[in-house]
Amino acid sequence: MKLTRLALTVATASLITACGGGSSSSGPDISIDNVAKVLNTNAEIAYAAYSDSVTTAVALKAAIDALADEPTEANLQAAKTAWLVAREPYGQTEVYRFRLSPIDSTDYDQEDGPEGDINAWPLGEALIDYVQTNDSDFDTDQIGVTDNSVEVGDVTPAGAYAITADNHTFQQTIIGRTNIDITADLLANTATADDEHDVISGYHAIEFLLWGQDLNNDTGLADRTTDGKNRDQAVKAYQTAGQRPLTDFTAATYGVRRLTYLQVAAQKLIDDLTAVRDGWAPGVSDNYRAAFTAVASKSEAKQKLTEILTGMGILSEGELAGERMQIAFASNSQEDEHSCFSDNTHRDIALNALGVANSYYGEYKGYDRDLDGDIDSSDAVANAVSGYGIDSLLADSGLEDIAAELDAAFTLTETNYMAIDAKARAGQPFDVLIMDDNRTATNPVYLTIKSLNAQASVITDLAEELKLDADVVDPGASECNTDNPLEEC
Repeated sequence: MKLTRLALTVATASLITACGGGSSSSGPDISIDNVAKVLNTNAEIAYAAYSDSVTTAVALKAAIDALADEPTEANLQAAKTAWLVAREPYGQTEVYRFRLSPIDSTDYDQEDGPEGDINAWPLGEALIDYVQTNDSDFDTDQIGVTDNSVEVGDVTPAGAYAITADNHTFQQTIIGRTNIDITADLLANTATADDEHDVISGYHAIEFLLWGQDLNNDTGLADRTTDGKNRDQAVKAYQTAGQRPLTDFTAATYGVRRLTYLQVAAQKLIDDLTAVRDGWAPGVSDNYRAAFTAVASKSEAKQKLTEILTGMGILSEGELAGERMQIAFASNSQEDEHSCFSDNTHRDIALNALGVANSYYGEYKGYDRDLDGDIDSSDAVANAVSGYGIDSLLADSGLEDIAAELDAAFTLTETNYMAIDAKARAGQPFDVLIMDDNRTATNPVYLTIKSLNAQASVITDLAEELKLDADVVDPGASECNTDNPLEEC
């Protein structure tokens, strides 16, 4: 998750002319009317993407309910597929963070929004259910929970352990403590610890309960698995990921509790996403969208452009390149990859980067319903948006040079993240690409981090070109030096 604290700074110098009026010595001649068109398109994309996120979360809940009604292997696989589809629209919304929009703020003034409940990671899996530790990725310093608000005590697993009623460590988990009622209020106690190892809600809690830990290594033999200690010597197939057995859902007591947890978490996800979506709904006089799209002065136009570029810039460099990629890449840490249980991190990367491009080009094609890696006519997209983007604003303002730089930056980033996607589909997911022997300057993860860094620099140049006088790429968003992807953060 890495909740970056952001204070938007809005300068007061004149920048933007009203309705395409005369040029200003403080910046290019940009009309307020054109800025308003950018804002309306940006809001329309947000509403469409969050609407699709709600729709797919509802479908995920339905698949989980079917699993609860009839715990079969087919229903478990259907629930997993529904989770993967649900990530497709949501991943494109991450660009709306870091600007006190509904995902990060309930009142658009302070950072108290539901993002932590929706997409927080790494997960506190050892607080939720049984885990298996080793002396590499899953040692106690990674998954041990030393602080939490759900009153189960410290959770510091000392090694592999079984699911037994008399196992003390398992009894310290939410699933194992049968006296704890699994409710939405319980799951709201998430990401409260300083190290955030107590994350227990959102997409990744559901992911963990569906897949389990990703400790299965495929070395070419179908029945060859390990406890994860020799991960660097294994090549893992994309189709394996975590291998939670169906018996985890059919077991007396604990199986029921896992299914209950899934249902409660899925409903809470729907409720949280619905609140965010409604903040972007059109035709509401007092929601975030109404305030965001209202532009009555040059200073307001400047502030709103700053907000958009801030989401684009911080997601590109500090959050995606740094927190979501380099931390795991530079240290070979499977626990620090975004979707470590499902091996879906390649899609997180692609979708987050696509969301940045969506904001620039004023387009949202919808989401990949059939999970083939492409959003096309076969996906029957209903909420697609094609409007007036920042690219149109630059074209109408005579800023062809910076527009060409941005086009080149987005194209290079897309080439690199699609190479990560292709590797995953060919059997080398993100957790294989970050292994020690694979970390080279030709690795597509390395190249994507570098191109995201360069992309953020051009976004900064754009802010300077527009005389925004604000840091749209927060230097404190990450401790990673994304100019050197091999350097540990």
